[in-house]
Amino acid sequence: MAINDWPEEERPRERLLLFGPQALSDAELLAIFLRTGIKGMTAVDMARHLLAEFGSLAALLNCDLAAFERCPGLGAAKYAQLMASKELARRALAEEMNLSDALSSPDAVKDYLRWVIGRRDIEVFVVLFLTAQHRVITVEEVASGTLTETRVYPREVARRCLQHNAAAVIVAHNHPSGVAEPSAADRALTGSLTQTLALVDCRLLDHFVVTGSQAVSFAERGWL
Repeated sequence: MAINDWPEEERPRERLLLFGPQALSDAELLAIFLRTGIKGMTAVDMARHLLAEFGSLAALLNCDLAAFERCPGLGAAKYAQLMASKELARRALAEEMNLSDALSSPDAVKDYLRWVIGRRDIEVFVVLFLTAQHRVITVEEVASGTLTETRVYPREVARRCLQHNAAAVIVAHNHPSGVAEPSAADRALTGSLTQTLALVDCRLLDHFVVTGSQAVSFAERGWL
């Protein structure tokens, strides 16, 4: 049965308009994005198949074009739409973070970091360069590595602080393992960064260890 033949209160688009997007399942939201199904499958059926195929909504959003096109009825045009939707969400999170004091809005910072680096399949290290009022000047990825480690040079972070005239920074890196617990090496790096940045009158405000579902704050643990 086609979705148009369903009772109106069961159709994903109508349910969204009545109850808001938060009332819909991942499959229903994805079905609205897909718009149509293929022979023998409604858009909702296709959405459920995609989620099962990729294992999660996050994995689908992070897939490459080749993997996406292996799914029946999907091609480059739909993939471009999906990536555009993902980028719009990233920019909205960045805008929310940029318009606020990074310290007074830690949830906005965490959401942004989880979205940007939380599900990367290698370790990356990013720095949020901040003004004296803790407004975001820019965000840069300063290092990347392997599945298990990234080599970060504190002097390079300090050099970029001077370049951006930053008064403070927040740093973050991801754990591709999915476990956000900081390691001894993470704590040692934080100490080195604190000392090096002090030499250029720049404060390290926080260090986050990030996965797709969690962001652990050194400051909240009392380690900074």
